Amino acid sequence: MYVQRGFDEAMRVSKQQKSERRMNYSEALEYLKAGKSVTRDGWNGPGQFIAMQYPDENSKMTLPYIYIQTVQRDLVPWLASQTDQLAEDWRLI
Repeated sequence: MYVQRGFDEAMRVSKQQKSERRMNYSEALEYLKAGKSVTRDGWNGPGQFIAMQYPDENSKMTLPYIYIQTVQRDLVPWLASQTDQLAEDWRLI
């Protein structure tokens, strides 16, 4: 359900991008730490977003990590490229 909600929100964001506030990666990272999801205008496909995962007692991971939802709706760990880190087209979803 959360993934579908995130995808739907990312799609809505892509339709409303002109009216929403853009931010840099530092600002986007603060939203991730607060449990929000963010996306970029510069990403190739619709519905992509990143979010922070905090492990619980059932997790194999022991530290928080950022994951991305791909265009195919797969969830995979994500690392920011230099382009992503320097971009100023991040948006909250």
